[in-house]
Amino acid sequence: MGQQRTRSGQQQESPLKTERGNTTISNAVVAQVAGMAAQEVEGVQLGSSTTRAVGGIVDSVTGGTGYARGVTVEVGETETAIELSVVVEYGRSIPQVSESVRTNVIRRVENLVGLKVNEVNITVNDVLLPGAGE
Repeated sequence: MGQQRTRSGQQQESPLKTERGNTTISNAVVAQVAGMAAQEVEGVQLGSSTTRAVGGIVDSVTGGTGYARGVTVEVGETETAIELSVVVEYGRSIPQVSESVRTNVIRRVENLVGLKVNEVNITVNDVLLPGAGE
């Protein structure tokens, strides 16, 4: 049966389950794509102040990028759920920023990875004050 309903109600096959073989997506891939998509929204950074500071040091030593910092995912065969921990710049509307992040993450993960995103839960755990960039 490998069919799922799209938002418009049409049935479509999962792009990851085909008659010629299956594609499995790792948690790390979804976390990186979701993290990059979240950071595409202006005024958002992943993680908390502490995780960003410690992560920046680790990234400078290891050469990492930290795109998945503050991202937790649960990946199934054709679906995923995503949890993000973010910092929002002071002066920005948290509900508007959260909805922009949620929309962009869903769009990117569904288009680039091929998994249906069931939910994107966002925890805003800090506010970035003006002039306090990384």
